[in-house]
Amino acid sequence: MKTITNKVIEQHGLKLEEYSTIKKLLKREPNLLELGIFSAMWNEHCSYKSSRKHLKNLPTKGKQVIQGPGENAGVIDIGDEDAIIFKIESHNHPSYIEPYQGAATGVGGILRDVFTMGARPIALLNSIHFGSPDHFKTRSLLNGVVSGIGGYGNCIGIPTVAGETKFNSTYNENILVNAMAIGHAKKNKIFYSKAKGLNKSVVYVGSKTGRDGIHGASMASAEFDDDSEEKKPTVQVGDPFTEKLLMEACLELMKDNSIISIQDMGAAGLTSSSVEMASKGELGIELNLDKVPCREENMTPYEMMLSESQERMLIILEDGKEQHAKKIFNKWDLDFVIIGKTTDTNKLTLKYNNKIEGEIPLDALASKAPIYDRKWVKKKLTKSKIDLKKLKKIKIEDALIKILSSANHSNKNWITSQYDQMVMCDTAQKSGADAAIIRIHKKEKAIAVSVDSSSNYCKSHPLTGGKQIVCENWRNLISVGAKPIAITNCLNFGNPEDPKIMGEFVECLAGIKESCEFLNYPVVSGNVSFYNGTNKKNISPTPVIGGVGLISKLKRSMNHQLKKNDSVLLLIGKTFGHLEQSIFLEEIHSILEGQPPEINLINEKNNGESVLEIINKDLVNSVHDISSGGLIITLAEMSMGSNYGVRIDKPKKLTDLFKYFFGEDQGRYVLEIDRNNLEKVENILKNNNVFYENIGFTQKDYFEIQKELKIDIKELYKINNQWYNNY
Repeated sequence: MKTITNKVIEQHGLKLEEYSTIKKLLKREPNLLELGIFSAMWNEHCSYKSSRKHLKNLPTKGKQVIQGPGENAGVIDIGDEDAIIFKIESHNHPSYIEPYQGAATGVGGILRDVFTMGARPIALLNSIHFGSPDHFKTRSLLNGVVSGIGGYGNCIGIPTVAGETKFNSTYNENILVNAMAIGHAKKNKIFYSKAKGLNKSVVYVGSKTGRDGIHGASMASAEFDDDSEEKKPTVQVGDPFTEKLLMEACLELMKDNSIISIQDMGAAGLTSSSVEMASKGELGIELNLDKVPCREENMTPYEMMLSESQERMLIILEDGKEQHAKKIFNKWDLDFVIIGKTTDTNKLTLKYNNKIEGEIPLDALASKAPIYDRKWVKKKLTKSKIDLKKLKKIKIEDALIKILSSANHSNKNWITSQYDQMVMCDTAQKSGADAAIIRIHKKEKAIAVSVDSSSNYCKSHPLTGGKQIVCENWRNLISVGAKPIAITNCLNFGNPEDPKIMGEFVECLAGIKESCEFLNYPVVSGNVSFYNGTNKKNISPTPVIGGVGLISKLKRSMNHQLKKNDSVLLLIGKTFGHLEQSIFLEEIHSILEGQPPEINLINEKNNGESVLEIINKDLVNSVHDISSGGLIITLAEMSMGSNYGVRIDKPKKLTDLFKYFFGEDQGRYVLEIDRNNLEKVENILKNNNVFYENIGFTQKDYFEIQKELKIDIKELYKINNQWYNNY
């Protein structure tokens, strides 16, 4: 037996005080296998020991919520006995170390979370963040991650329909790769991970176990340093073709009443799946590790339990269903082995070579895992020191061109063209819109999905930034004609042991909570990713919100492309000209200072619901919410996506044109309205007490602001495409 020294404890990502707690819980010294299991279950990724206290404050219930946080994924009711199952998770550290496999297995893992619950996956999304484009690692990381996402999703046959790609120097040494999956199931066929019954067969299915991914979960609970490349063996290796077989086999078995509970082997592999199933059911579980299918020789119990080899599941079966299930998995050319049973011991018991190699009370791994109330400090709103009058003079046209040709605002066709967005034939609106739209197969209804983040706002003032990103996601769903239902979140932060970083987390979460409660937009699933940083340099706080909404009739769905000549353009919501923390100041003047724009939740809700009413009454041709870059970028995107341009009048009240056109005031939309529908639309807005302005009209060929600029929309499109073409 290997001696457990302080160094061994440290290598397992545990604190000395945590090791002391382990000894008290066991009433003895753990062996190396048991230490490894505690390491896996007590890390941030599995235990949420630094975040659990605060996550409890999020709103998780709603009229359409079937299952909130605590399962593999969240479940919502969309009517007609249909349910949508969805979740987003991070795979940041693995993707930085080995970008292709890190990203690919991130996709594979989130897909298993969804089909484990009985849903056929229907869509994938992603939120990927890279360092500065000129950083020496960015190009290869970008290529590897995009290839990994596309390679896995395309091979398994699930469309990648939406996402975001952003560049910021804060991610130079720690990129973010967040993957989201959405599945469709029947409400009466949802499967859960809670074990039930004694002496029930515990079955291992899928791929064989290898040595890849060992300590993967623990790696996610530590900062990088200069030796991070040495952690490549902790990155899993994915096989999308095997995952496809596993998915079909599981879904086939789910058609009858054979399964009691099911859990994918994700982070911490066989350890987490067995512990979570048994602890939720308040049972024990006994595993015979001699029977675990291994693809490498002489694997130890330690390696078997901590391997994160992909495409594996753990299933607890009803009595007498073993042979039936085995036939199904054999048909799909997958391993099917009974490796254990449920017990009444409330312990995890591990046998190997007819000996008990490990025995741990399950509550020690689950309910008695550490929960920390870490110190945190509040970030105050700072007064702006920016004197806009002293900024270098620039033409509006030049500013527009520079932003549209920048890395963050260029057309990302180079990326999205690598993803199959149309496989399964139910993608009604793909990437490039406010939200993607997926038709519910053979039905008139559809769901809208979007992912959003805003690290600059959150860094400046985490509370406001948290509120804003929920609102932006909500607006994106509204803009395509969907009623927002629920969100999943992926909370990417630095080291929680730093009070400033912990403060960013706590306040961002408080902002998310406030917006979700006010908008009736509950959180049904999610993930926390801490320790994103290298050599004590943390990333900016980056909460990512994935939202799902319902479009009751697909024919009423909306997009942002201008449709007709001489339509009226209405600006919904007040414009104050907020430029602090704006893309304009960042891209044009290299200034990233000040406060984020104020969030008025009353206006957000009222404006959004009014826009949705107008859409549902077939009174609008196109809709686009105003976000990064302000009004002028919104109008440019509407023009470039169509055969029509705009002619915009100068504002009558706000005389500073840069504030008016580039300001990032929230809660705003642009609507394209037929002139014969204008009175009806205005009446709705007036009745709902919504502020609006008539800002101009559509025209052929040109993007025009009165006496300021006039650009051919074909030229505008060319400008918008040049960055990626030249990168």
